[in-house]
Amino acid sequence: MALKKGRFKVRSRFDLNLFWHTFFLVALLLIGSILAWLQTLRALEFEPRAIQTAQQIASLVNLSRAALIHADAIARVSLIKTMTDQEGVRIVPREPDDTYEPFDPDVLSQRVSQELKSRLGDDTVVANSVNQVDGLWVGFTIDGDRYWMLTDRARFNRTGGRTWIIWLMSAGILSLAGAALIARLINRPLKQLSFAASRVREGDFDNCTLDETVATREIRDVNIGFNRMTQKLAKIEQDRAIMLAGISHDLRTPLARLRLETELSVADLEARANMASDITQLDAIIGKFLEYARPGSVKLGAVTLREVIEACLFSVRNCEDIQVQLNLTDNLLVLADPVELGRVISNLLENARRYGKSADTGVAVVEIDAKASDKWVLIRVRDHGPGVSQAQLGDLTKPFYRGEAARTSANGAGLGLAIVEKTCLRMGGTFALSNTLSGGLAANIRLQRATAS
Repeated sequence: MALKKGRFKVRSRFDLNLFWHTFFLVALLLIGSILAWLQTLRALEFEPRAIQTAQQIASLVNLSRAALIHADAIARVSLIKTMTDQEGVRIVPREPDDTYEPFDPDVLSQRVSQELKSRLGDDTVVANSVNQVDGLWVGFTIDGDRYWMLTDRARFNRTGGRTWIIWLMSAGILSLAGAALIARLINRPLKQLSFAASRVREGDFDNCTLDETVATREIRDVNIGFNRMTQKLAKIEQDRAIMLAGISHDLRTPLARLRLETELSVADLEARANMASDITQLDAIIGKFLEYARPGSVKLGAVTLREVIEACLFSVRNCEDIQVQLNLTDNLLVLADPVELGRVISNLLENARRYGKSADTGVAVVEIDAKASDKWVLIRVRDHGPGVSQAQLGDLTKPFYRGEAARTSANGAGLGLAIVEKTCLRMGGTFALSNTLSGGLAANIRLQRATAS
């Protein structure tokens, strides 16, 4: 059975609630700020640190080179030993068969290497190890002779970069936690308002009061205004119930007297039958008005669907203009109010009997099917009549709307299908109309599935 166009909307997989919308927006802002800050820090810290490290190493190489140049052969040996023992600087000749591992390929290491070449010469070599001896090795020349200088790798310390990364990760985590807290604080009053509004929509005015003592002035004003509005709506609902009770008494009593007087005083049998029919129609229309205006709260329980439908079929068992075919299991339970569900089925049967008759036989053939699907029970009431145009399909559940067939007969108030939809919603279900492919109108009901107690 097709669903009425626009009745059921498919939720997008990215349809997030307000909390996640707020959280992602705040988190995006914080992450963007952190990344911009990181880029700024890299620009302010990366280049100076690379230059400073290169200056220290170049100064050490130049001092060692100057000392070795100006020292004689005997003093040079003593100087190299002193530098090794006291400064941790080792200078060895660079042999042609020496093997070395190039300096680290990261950006900071390569920037230091470039700076050393610009200060010491293009033939300068920076390596991580020479002849499998790890350390910070710098290759340089003295009067055409090539040397290796080994210095402590602590002179080139990357812990500052790692420290910034750890710090930024910590700041990012704390920022996201703060974003979640802010989103929760913003979302909480709106979530409470949404819940209260849903209670009002269901007609539950007793459980929709909001806190009027909150600290935030704007939220407090909204809560106060909402509470005053619900109080007025509750008063209007109470007045409506009293008014409808008065209408039921004040209109139906004179109608009953009018029917009796008509049957006793009108001699013309045809005129009397017509007047009685009009009085019956007026009484039915009043009943429809009262049924549509019935309060919204219902008490739901496990109901055997077959029992309710068979009770509704009892009233049409002797009608020659309708035939009902029932197709459902005996133990199918729905979460509903049996009286309200009976009104739904009765209204659909009456609608099919009036407007779903076959043009050939003049009989409305109605099929009632039901099946369980996960947590829901799907009910379909289908006739084999002419159906309705696609343009009118979406308007049939509007109060007081009547299709072309109903307008010509003028025997209803246009509330039957509106009552069905409203009742289904009150019971936590859904209702939709559709034309079937083989002809006729199908009413689709979805109610919550109940379990046997």
